[in-house]
Amino acid sequence: MASKLMDLVYWRSMSRTGVVFTGLVIGLASLFQLSAVTVLSHVLLGIMSITFPLCLYYKLLELLHWNPGHHPFQSYLDHDSSLTDKETVMLVEEVVLLIAFAVTEVKRLLFIENIIDSIKFVLLLYLLTYVGVETNGLTLVMAAVIALFSFPLLYKKQQVRIRRVVRAVRAFVKKIKNLFAGLYESVRPPPAPAPTSKPAPPAAIKQKAKSK
Repeated sequence: MASKLMDLVYWRSMSRTGVVFTGLVIGLASLFQLSAVTVLSHVLLGIMSITFPLCLYYKLLELLHWNPGHHPFQSYLDHDSSLTDKETVMLVEEVVLLIAFAVTEVKRLLFIENIIDSIKFVLLLYLLTYVGVETNGLTLVMAAVIALFSFPLLYKKQQVRIRRVVRAVRAFVKKIKNLFAGLYESVRPPPAPAPTSKPAPPAAIKQKAKSK
């Protein structure tokens, strides 16, 4: 599944990726005007409007003895898309681990286990309130789909330039961090001197020498 997704994202098969990308964008754009049930029904009807006449055409050729009874979609029917017991267990384990990780992270952020992480989470939620006012979730999903199919291809084409820009940004961020670290060190109070042990008085030293 991961390898097939990477093939689609990197446009290794132009025709297949074009069909998937166009279908996703058209489907998401249709959801702005129609309900999900209506869009799904129309998509399935559109597919069957192609497969049904084609199947009837092959049946007619079979009746005229121009076709040896070959089904036009036999390769899709023979394809086994079921999961084995091992694959099912692995998939369920991955889903459970993802849910448990998400719950643990949300609980850690909500109940302030780490103040810095919780502050970042608060800022993210505050920004999301403005994002929710300006746009809706469907627009974000469409933007994510377009970015998913655009950025990997852009990175593949402009890999050298993007790496150069990333190195420059990292160097700038490192300079900013070093600047703030230097300012913090300059204003931080010096550490208190460690207590030194008092030397023994001469009388005690003499008494120890006599006892020896």
